[in-house]
Amino acid sequence: MAAHDFPRRGLMFILSSPSGAGKTTIARRLLEVENNLTMSVSVTTRPMRGGEVEGRDYYFVERSKFDGMVAEDAFLEWAEVFGNCYGTPRAQIEDGLAKGQDFLFDVDWQGAQQLSQRAGDDVVSVFLLPPSIDALENRLRTRGTDSEEVIAGRMERARAEISHWDAYDYVVVNDDIERCFAEVRTILQAERLKLARQKGMVEFVRELMRLS
Repeated sequence: MAAHDFPRRGLMFILSSPSGAGKTTIARRLLEVENNLTMSVSVTTRPMRGGEVEGRDYYFVERSKFDGMVAEDAFLEWAEVFGNCYGTPRAQIEDGLAKGQDFLFDVDWQGAQQLSQRAGDDVVSVFLLPPSIDALENRLRTRGTDSEEVIAGRMERARAEISHWDAYDYVVVNDDIERCFAEVRTILQAERLKLARQKGMVEFVRELMRLS
């Protein structure tokens, strides 16, 4: 049996960044090339938008149902944003981790902090930084979709998010998208090989040490 075929515990891979720092691009590429990585699907109280699919984009529930799940401690983390609630369902994630499934999380620093507190050793967190504040603002402007007021708000929030950079396990500067992607993927692959996640390694080593 090759080492990479050992039974392994999955991990929770958090990717965070200020808006415009490339997180969406990196996440999309990771999901395309990593077969054992799947996006964590959150439960939300917000209405379904056109083109969204139940169970693929979100699990859509009424507020009363969501509140009941909070009371039952059914979420690894949850938050209320602009009047809508979002939460990570505990049972689904824990079942997948036990089967060796890796999950990708798109959360802000508060969500990352909650997940780290609740799931500790299963969490690997990566924060993407822009090469400069000017570069970040230029990326937001070239989108051509936001007003000056919205851009100013995003820049203010970006500075607030960047201030929590040292709460993450890894920090990568996205000054080149190809290099950034390669570094993030290397982090994921290395974390998968950590001894604590290699559930089949103990029996393999015992077999090696067994007298013939």
